[in-house]
Amino acid sequence: MIKSVLIFNNHGNPRLTKFYQPIDIATQQALIKEIFNLISKRPDTVCNFLEGSQMLGGQDTRVIYRHYATLYFVFVVDESESELGILDLIQVFVESLDRCFENVCELDLIFHFKEVHDILAEVVTGGMVLETDIAEIVVAVQDAGKLAKKTTTGLLAQKSPF
Repeated sequence: MIKSVLIFNNHGNPRLTKFYQPIDIATQQALIKEIFNLISKRPDTVCNFLEGSQMLGGQDTRVIYRHYATLYFVFVVDESESELGILDLIQVFVESLDRCFENVCELDLIFHFKEVHDILAEVVTGGMVLETDIAEIVVAVQDAGKLAKKTTTGLLAQKSPF
């Protein structure tokens, strides 16, 4: 099961945090800081898997990450998940973001956080992988965006009785 999905920049500033297990805010912040400290110091030539510390859940927890330009994409998972499968899932997530935002960058994550969460929800919900087909993910997100825009436009078009 996927325990959390995190995206942060090279300075450790979180750009997306999604925890699939109830964790208090202070612990979440400590986890983000610990994970950033663990992976930011690793050279690019080492593997992208780390065994979890006591704070993360012990030896049955894995931290799997990919570093793209200025962003770290991190999935914290239990031992039932395949490390290589999660690396592929990170790639699917990044490519989906890239197709939706046309060359996704850190600012897209900041200014379009709802869309980013929608894309993540198409890929992972409740800690379980739902979809891995990039085309299906993009179509679902675009359809949801069209529906939201149509609903908003319809509400604005209605005249107030006052």
